[in-house]
Amino acid sequence: MLFSRLNLPTKKKTKTGFSTNFEVLQELAPLHPLPSKIIDYRTFSKIRSTYTDALVDLIGPKTGRLHTSFNQTITSTGRLSSSDPNLQNIPTRSPEGKEIREAFIAEKGFKLLSADYSQIELRILAHFSEEPALLEAFEKGEDIHTRTASEVFGVSPDQVTPELRRRAKVINFGVLYGMSDFGLSQELQIDHKEAKNYIDQYFLRYPQVREFLDKIIKEAGEKLSITTLLGRRCQFPDINSANQIIRKAAEREAINAPMQGSAADIIKAAMIKIDQKISAQKLKSRMILQVHDELIFEAADDEIEDLKKLVTREMESAASLKVPLKVDIGIGKNWAEAH
Repeated sequence: MLFSRLNLPTKKKTKTGFSTNFEVLQELAPLHPLPSKIIDYRTFSKIRSTYTDALVDLIGPKTGRLHTSFNQTITSTGRLSSSDPNLQNIPTRSPEGKEIREAFIAEKGFKLLSADYSQIELRILAHFSEEPALLEAFEKGEDIHTRTASEVFGVSPDQVTPELRRRAKVINFGVLYGMSDFGLSQELQIDHKEAKNYIDQYFLRYPQVREFLDKIIKEAGEKLSITTLLGRRCQFPDINSANQIIRKAAEREAINAPMQGSAADIIKAAMIKIDQKISAQKLKSRMILQVHDELIFEAADDEIEDLKKLVTREMESAASLKVPLKVDIGIGKNWAEAH
């Protein structure tokens, strides 16, 4: 239909014909209405099969609630994973995802309370690298993406547009995941040389981040492992592989491990402390879900303020960093309102 009857330009080939993946359809969308309709269909079809149909079937018959399983040893970074159902991949950004989250409600007499670590991996990067510019930004409570945009694009903070901040955000998190200039060019839909210039500028402005990342790769190559902030070892047996693709993938994982692994350790430490305090104070409120850097509580209406203070205090003191840990709290009748 797309290529034979509508004569739209072909982009990529697969073993069975021409590719119609998301990137291809996005490129074709300005040329004809149909590619956008196919993207919409696939989006809604996935939401239906993954969430609206599947979640209903998984409701516990005795409780009328969903009961996920948390797995301690599935992820390489040490993060908890969730299964049957996976409640950690409920969409957050799209309007449809928001509607799915609205279906998660607190029982009568309770509200949902969301406690989310603010940019914890970037704060851990600042701690490990001791990069003065990052330390200063977090100490002053500056918006780190605006600060990076100002540094990388050479403009004053008040001249940073939403688009420049968005690009800086991609660069900040791209550095955490060992993103190459090619990966950045694809992510931002920009020229390869421009992407390389952005990364070069980033490391020029934050030289101790570059030194820290190089040190990680060197250490992983020698020890075949990396140690998190709280002393847990993440192993990378393929870091010296002769196969460049395998080696580069292991290097990217090793770069991210100190940040994501330490964040995983910190939130687990916070969960243990919070659970102990909730039990000791005999609160009706309860911790019900962990989604990476976010904890969800079912908070009794008459305990909300006390729980808010307890959770904030324990999460922000769960580890001692060279920059402050910060927690954002949201409260609502449903998950969408609280997040």
